[in-house]
Amino acid sequence: MRRAIVLGALLAGACAAVAAQGSGAGAPPSVQFAGSMGAKALLVIDGQTRTLAVGESHAGVRLLSVADGVARVERDGRVSALRLGGAPAALGGSVSPNAGREIVVSAGTGGHFVTAGAINGRAVQFLIDTGATSVALGQAQAERLGLDWRNGQRGLSSTANGAVPVHLLMLRSVRVGEVEVANVSAVVLPAQMPYVLLGNSFLTRFQMRRENDVMRLELRP
Repeated sequence: MRRAIVLGALLAGACAAVAAQGSGAGAPPSVQFAGSMGAKALLVIDGQTRTLAVGESHAGVRLLSVADGVARVERDGRVSALRLGGAPAALGGSVSPNAGREIVVSAGTGGHFVTAGAINGRAVQFLIDTGATSVALGQAQAERLGLDWRNGQRGLSSTANGAVPVHLLMLRSVRVGEVEVANVSAVVLPAQMPYVLLGNSFLTRFQMRRENDVMRLELRP
């Protein structure tokens, strides 16, 4: 039996998103690892995005290495490992008290909310889509992630180009930053998609609020 799935607007152009919150005067800098460009790391330091090569510093934060989704930074002799897309860390202090329960994403170019994450432990780039019923990804992405999508339940998805056939399946885990959710429904579409759409099968697990260009998702109890 086919099921109808509603998807939001499918992607208009590449965008980059970073999540950050500035720290108060005298507080240790808040730093987040938001992406990489070869051997360089995209760090958000007190709300300001900086691209640092290994050995370079900004605001007392020095990049030691970047590899496998982890940036190692040093400040005042203390070394910290920052996970790609993880919660901002106060270097010299502690991580956000909501680490493991809250996702913070800033709007990128075009107002899109894009963030790094993982499906079943494999790295992906998500685009938050509140108009999508489920997490949605293309067949090529599903193949790369090792998902057995061909054996998923068949259904129909309503898109801007009309109804298209899809396969429904359950993802073992979806992770964004330090927050991981188990058993999330998803659809696989016969289309090339630059991002995985992070739809309501994931988003409804959270209390969502938007403050200007920052979106906060707090895990429900």
